[in-house]
Amino acid sequence: MTKIIKKTVPKRRNCSPNFLDSCTPNAYFQLQNITHLILTAMIKITDKSIDVQKVIETASSLAAGAVNVFIGTVRNTAHNKNVVWLEYEAYESMAVAETRKIIDEAAHKWPLLGWAVSHRVGTLKPGEVAVAVAVSTRHRKESFQACEFIIDQLKEKVPLFKKEVFEDGEEWVGAHPKVSPNLN
Repeated sequence: MTKIIKKTVPKRRNCSPNFLDSCTPNAYFQLQNITHLILTAMIKITDKSIDVQKVIETASSLAAGAVNVFIGTVRNTAHNKNVVWLEYEAYESMAVAETRKIIDEAAHKWPLLGWAVSHRVGTLKPGEVAVAVAVSTRHRKESFQACEFIIDQLKEKVPLFKKEVFEDGEEWVGAHPKVSPNLN
């Protein structure tokens, strides 16, 4: 499933305090300097190989001074055992919705100019790309911070489930979304 979101934000010469409250500092800067801001973004859960270049191109912006990319790959060992392959499963609609929440949170913390996230499902062998996250911002520090935040939150909150298959067995690991207990 691929969701590509394109938003066009018209130029506003005199932003009111209410408008600023709903904008990231980045949106305010761009709205002062260009006619339209076009934000291209992507969330993709796929059983096909991740096109890392497409992730980078989607997140990129001509206004950016930095594009930061995290590429997570399948390693060949875990728990001192040889990994034969990994199997990823996802509750896809919820994974996309939770990823979008993470991106929205990141956009409130850092002035994102573009972003893209792609995660594999299915069987992956060592060396294959399991996840790619890219963000663009005006400066490198905020780009590094936003990218790290997004991948950390993806691993913590998004319903993606990983099974490691070893030469001598298998184990479901990671991807345990935090659920608040019902305190009624």
